[in-house]
Amino acid sequence: MKKTLLYAFVLTAFTVKVKAQETWHKTANGVQYHIFTKGTGPKIKPSDIVTFNVVEKTERDSVLFNTYSAGQPLQVQVQPAKNVADPLEIFPMLGAKDSAIVRLPTDSVFKGNEDKRPPYLPAHSSVVFTFKIEKVQSLNEAIAERNAAIEKLKASETAEANKYITANNLVVKTTPSGLKYAFTKFVPQGRKPVAGDTLVVNYTGRTLNGHVFDSSVESVAKEAGLQQPGRTYEPFRFVVGSGQVIPGWDEGLLLMTEGSKATFIIPSKLAYGEQGGGNDIPPYSTLVFDIELVKVHRAPHKAAPAPAKSSAVRKKTVHKTAVKKKTS
Repeated sequence: MKKTLLYAFVLTAFTVKVKAQETWHKTANGVQYHIFTKGTGPKIKPSDIVTFNVVEKTERDSVLFNTYSAGQPLQVQVQPAKNVADPLEIFPMLGAKDSAIVRLPTDSVFKGNEDKRPPYLPAHSSVVFTFKIEKVQSLNEAIAERNAAIEKLKASETAEANKYITANNLVVKTTPSGLKYAFTKFVPQGRKPVAGDTLVVNYTGRTLNGHVFDSSVESVAKEAGLQQPGRTYEPFRFVVGSGQVIPGWDEGLLLMTEGSKATFIIPSKLAYGEQGGGNDIPPYSTLVFDIELVKVHRAPHKAAPAPAKSSAVRKKTVHKTAVKKKTS
């Protein structure tokens, strides 16, 4: 008991001492900061790529954002501060492994946008950021590191896909593009789709580690614990060959017939590539889809024009080209 009280007393005295020694400074834009640890290494320069962890809190210690909990630090290229509410303004004072705390007045953050101020950040309050600089790189160093990581991911993607096929005893065929597929049910007399047809399909999508990230089948979604509020579970409709879905789907479904079922193993270049697909689909991910082609709705196809009776008589025609506009 005495040891516990003594420990508590020492800890309290230490905390009071730290707070007493804490010195706050202000930048030219009025951002308050305090540097906890300051090494003797090179300081961050404009255009450097900085990897850092940050905890963002209210003055009442309510956590708004935490990279440690998210499991992924942030990475930015250092640029001059564009407004007074920029906590990264202090980065040029720091180096690798340095830590600092920044107090940002919310009045500056929401100046001219008071209607967007949330109730937990009232007037005259502050947002508090605690930074830990993990790594500082030049732009060329960061690019080289990224390229090396990409090559490693590319190499492992093929190996992981082959490992999945072996572990699941799949006998697959491979198209020239790299799409791998295996029919689990094939209906020879079923209607075969062509580009432009509207298809109705049921599907379940997985990553190679077995994680289900999407399904049109309610029982599968519930078993996998998918959280899809408001989702209506029904077969998905789309026009095949029109770019409405990932390339692996457009290619694979043209190999099927109405009523057939298949497993597609789709390499990232035919799926979501180096960008990935949100939190569930990392960059360079091979995806596995269980597909059932429920229905093929044939698109109306124009009849071929009758041949001209005489080559000496030709009619001038105007061909209109439909251009698909991409929206960002």
